Amino acid sequence: MNQVFGVCNLSLVPLRAGASDRSEMVSQLVFGDHFEVLETQDRWVRIRTAYDEYEGWIDPKQYITVDRETFESLNTCSTILGLKIHHPVRNAITDEIVNIVAGSSLPGYSNGKFIIGTTTYSVVHPPLKPRQDLFLTEITAAAKFYLNAPYLWGGRSAFGIDCSGFSQMVFKQFNIRLKRDAWQQALQGNTVDFLQETQPGDLAFFDNEEGRIIHVGILLSNNRIIHASGRVKIDVIDNQGIYSAELKRYTHKLRILKRFV
Repeated sequence: MNQVFGVCNLSLVPLRAGASDRSEMVSQLVFGDHFEVLETQDRWVRIRTAYDEYEGWIDPKQYITVDRETFESLNTCSTILGLKIHHPVRNAITDEIVNIVAGSSLPGYSNGKFIIGTTTYSVVHPPLKPRQDLFLTEITAAAKFYLNAPYLWGGRSAFGIDCSGFSQMVFKQFNIRLKRDAWQQALQGNTVDFLQETQPGDLAFFDNEEGRIIHVGILLSNNRIIHASGRVKIDVIDNQGIYSAELKRYTHKLRILKRFV
């Protein structure tokens, strides 16, 4: 069987657990995300994303196919859109505008233009080449870009985001590749033994009564954390976990601390 590859050419595409519009959205593809098609079923295709190896089902009308050579070239794409809410790009063939989100990848970007499949696009806002060396100085501002974004299970944008989507998309701005789910991210990075030894940008992970990692947030200091819970917000953290001033109680139990830079 010939392998089939695709690229997302829309702003945000739901990635679902099953082959149905009613199925749970487990993640989203953002513009420029590429993937391998694993299975085709009726009006749906099951895919595995190249960025984080996440699997799910998407509508075949919401992507374009590319050949293997193009797919492999996308693995080295190093240009993305920075932290702005409004990123219009123009389709050179139709002259239509596509409004895409922060963190979208721009394959083959050069001199204000890039290519998705066979279509050339032009950008309005200059993109960036993520730099890990800016992480320590700019991580706080990058995380705060998403403040008050509503919580959305499976979301990966300022219009709706979940806890691990939040950490993943913020870290993408610095060329640090995180897996999709909190429990997967907890397996990455290097352990920090004590909260007092943390630095801005370290990730804190939280578990439930069964010991399963269910939540993640980005530390702004050793007593403040920004995370997606209801909305992206800043709360107090201590050795016990996250304390919500709004609810006047602890909401998440601290399990492990990880450093990535």
